[in-house]
Amino acid sequence: MTYLSTENLGKKYGLKLLFKDLTFGISKGDKTALIAQNGVGKSTLLKILAGKEVPDSGEVMIRNGVKVAILEQEPELDDSMTINQFISHGENEMVKVVQQYEKAVAAQAENYNEKTQEAFDKALAKMDAANAWDYEQRLHQILSVLNIHDLDQSISSLSGGQRKRVALAFALLDDPDLLILDEPTNHLDVEMIEWLEAYLTKSTMTLLMVTHDRYFLDRVCNHILEIEDGQLYHHKGNYEYFLQKKAEREEVYATEIAKAGKLMKKEQEWMRRQPKARTTKSKSRIDAFYQTEKKAKSGKVKQEVKLEVDMSRIGGQVLELKNVSKSFDDLVILKDFEYSFNKGERIGIIGKNGVGKSTFLKIITGEEPIDSGEVNTGQTIVY
Repeated sequence: MTYLSTENLGKKYGLKLLFKDLTFGISKGDKTALIAQNGVGKSTLLKILAGKEVPDSGEVMIRNGVKVAILEQEPELDDSMTINQFISHGENEMVKVVQQYEKAVAAQAENYNEKTQEAFDKALAKMDAANAWDYEQRLHQILSVLNIHDLDQSISSLSGGQRKRVALAFALLDDPDLLILDEPTNHLDVEMIEWLEAYLTKSTMTLLMVTHDRYFLDRVCNHILEIEDGQLYHHKGNYEYFLQKKAEREEVYATEIAKAGKLMKKEQEWMRRQPKARTTKSKSRIDAFYQTEKKAKSGKVKQEVKLEVDMSRIGGQVLELKNVSKSFDDLVILKDFEYSFNKGERIGIIGKNGVGKSTFLKIITGEEPIDSGEVNTGQTIVY
C-alpha cells in the first residue's frame, strides 16, 4: 500500500535549481533514508512532502486517512508556550483524542443521559482506533529519555538542542502513520540515539529521514532514495547495500565515459574534414557527436573535483592542557584536567547533554576563558 507518492516534483530558489522531475513512492512499513549532496534541497523536499512548502512543479499525493508528521532540522516552536502547553496543544492528534475522551468521561459523570453516552461511545472508539490507552506511559517514557523534565519551562528559554528534542517528543507522541525526520540525531547524546534507534526499529510507523549518522541510518532504514546529478535512484536494502550498488553504478559509468572519450576523438577528426554539404545523415552524426562530447566531458568534471587544503607543517607540540579547571556556578565542567594532544590523533568527545562538551571545545580554541591552569597551543597550529 502506497502512503505517499510524487510525480515530477521540481523546486528552485532564484536561479538555483534544487531538483526537478522527482517521481517516487513511499509504501506502508518502509523505513527510507534520503541521501544527496549538500545543497540539493533535501530539507526543502521533506517540507514539501509534509505540506510545509509548495513545489514549483509536480504534485505530492498522500493516501486518504494517512497521518503525516515532520521533525524539521530547525523546528519552529511557539515561544509563548511552556513545554507542557506545546506537547499537549491541539495540533497533536493523539492528544486531541485523549482530551476528547477525558471530556466525555467528565460529562457523563456529571450528567448521564443519552447524549453524553453517545459522546462517550464515540470517544471510546477513537481511543481504541488511535491505540491511545498507553499515551500517558509513552509520554513519561519519551520525555524522560530525552531529558525533558521541567514541563513548565518556557519554550523561549530553551537552547537549540532542547527545542529539537521537544519537537522530536511531540512528533513521536503524535504516533503518525508516516513520520518524516530531518537530522533526528542532532543534539542527542549516545544513550538517546540508541534509544531512538530501538524505538524506530520496533515501531510500525513508516519513516522517511535525512541523516548524516551512517550507523543510525544503517540500523534503522531498509530503503535508500539517492539523488545524484538530477537522477533519482532507489535501493532496497540498508546503507551497506547502497554503497555496494553505488560503486557498481559508478564503475559502469566510468566505463561508459571512457568509451565516449575514445569515440569523441574519432568523431572530432570527422568533424574537421566533414563535407560542406550537410546531408540529413551528416546532421544526425553531428548531433550525436555533441551528445558524445557532453558525456565525455561530464566525466572530466567529476575527476577534477579535489579537496584543497592549505596547511603548514605541524610542529612537535599540538596542544597541551595543564591542570585546567572551569565551572559555571555549581556546574563543574573541568577540574585539574590534563592532556597532551599528539599529531595525527583523532579524538571523539562523548558525554551527556549539559556536561560541557561544547564548552570544552571552546576552551581548546580559546573562545572560552578558563578559571585556572594552562592551555598551550603549538606555534603552527591553526583552528
